[in-house]
Parts: sequence; structure tokens; C-alpha cells
Amino acid sequence: MLHRPGICAARFPFWFPYVCRENQGPYLDPIADMLAFRYRPAAELRVVRTPKDAARLARDWYRSAAYRRRGARPLLKDPIALFSSEWLCDTFDMDVVVLIRHPAAFVHSLVNRGWTHPFDHFLKQPLLMRDLRAPFAVEIERFAAEPQPITDQAILLWNVLHETILRYRQRRPNWLFLRLEDIAHDPEDSFRHMYANLGLNFDEHAANTIASHSDSTNPSEEPDPSSIKRDSKASVLTWKARLSPEEITRIRVKVEPVAVEFYSDADW
Repeated sequence: MLHRPGICAARFPFWFPYVCRENQGPYLDPIADMLAFRYRPAAELRVVRTPKDAARLARDWYRSAAYRRRGARPLLKDPIALFSSEWLCDTFDMDVVVLIRHPAAFVHSLVNRGWTHPFDHFLKQPLLMRDLRAPFAVEIERFAAEPQPITDQAILLWNVLHETILRYRQRRPNWLFLRLEDIAHDPEDSFRHMYANLGLNFDEHAANTIASHSDSTNPSEEPDPSSIKRDSKASVLTWKARLSPEEITRIRVKVEPVAVEFYSDADW
């Protein structure tokens, strides 16, 4: 949702937008331009208000041109695009990596940061509601009509997202599905595997970058969510110290029909 119009001129008014062949019209050209590093300065000029904005325009325009000249391979990292993954893959011949996260860790993260979800954004996308699994429709309507506790919101959101991932795993066996916890336990080996699957060169620079961002000397928790350096092994288990046994049990009961496809008893 939050991106510079010079980089991608498409507008996404909803969290977790659903793009498919039936509504792809407004998105095709802007996303094609973004993936080809074709910067749109005119679109960016419309939102330039300060010298900092103007400097960002110049920087992004220059970088896009440099990437295009080098024939760089674009990386689209966007968890909010989950529901549009199949369309993105089929339309732009993407290699897709899907990241799975432990439900208790997901719930703890949202609750810890006070992040709520506007469930009416699902209802405002009829094509999405048509293609989501029916069991969630009634809950989504209830959560959209009346605000629910943030823990319950996080649980429902995890269920909706990961049930979709489960269906992708059944339909798209050539995609790469990885659990965050497995990556955190052995970052270098996990990225070597990922690079090999994606046809990328795993060099010394990549190994050093991964090591520095996941090293045990990094903090396990960071108040700034934009910070990307963590003690990876410790960070994925902070929920065990922050959630009570009762909270963990409650989360597990509500997610178990989906979570059992990704996590065993040992993961709780």
C-alpha cells in the first residue's frame, strides 16, 4: 500500500489487495514498469512537497536507470501482496517465495505493536471474498461490523493468510515455501538453499550480510520495526517468554485446523 508513485504508479486503497485477471487493468502497466525499473518522474512530481521529496525523486530515478542498464533482477518483497501472488506469478513469470510464520509469534507481534486490521477492506473486495474460503466469511463480516480484541483480530488474520498459503502449497508445488523459524535457526544454509532454487549466486558478500543481520550479538527484540538486525534464533522465540501459557493455549485452539499443516506439537 505504501510506496512511491514514481516507483509504482498503481494505487492500492485496501490492505491485502486482491488482483486477478478480472480486475488487472489498472495494475498491469504500473507494475510492469516497476519490475522493469522504468521510473515515472511525472507521477512522483505530483507528490513532491519538500526538498527532501525532490532529493528522493532524483535518487530513485538515478537508481532505477542504473538497475535497468545493469539488467538487474527485481525483487518484490511484499507480504501485503499475498492474495495477488498467483496473478503476479502468472502475469510476470515470477519465482515466488512464501514465508510462513508461527501463529503465536504472529499474534504476539501484532499485539505488542498495537496493530489492528481493518477487516472491512476484505469486504470491499468482492472478488477476494468470492475466492476466500467460505468458513472465514462470517467471521470477517462480524469483525468488520464491530471491533474485536486485537488478539482475536490477529488470530483471524493469521488463519485467513495461512489458509491461503496452504492452498498455494497444494496448487503451486514449484513455489518455495519456507518457515521463518527454520530460516532463523540456520540462516546461511537456508539462504544457500533459497539462492540455489532461484538461480542466484551465493557469494561471500551474501554470506557476510546474512551473518551480520542474524548474529547472536544482535538484539532479539527491537522497538523499531524497521530495524532488520536481530539475533535470529532468539527473536523467533520471544513469544514464549511474552505470552502466558493460557494465551498460548487459546491461540493454538483457534488456529489448530490450519496450523497443524505447518507446525507440530514440538513447535509449541
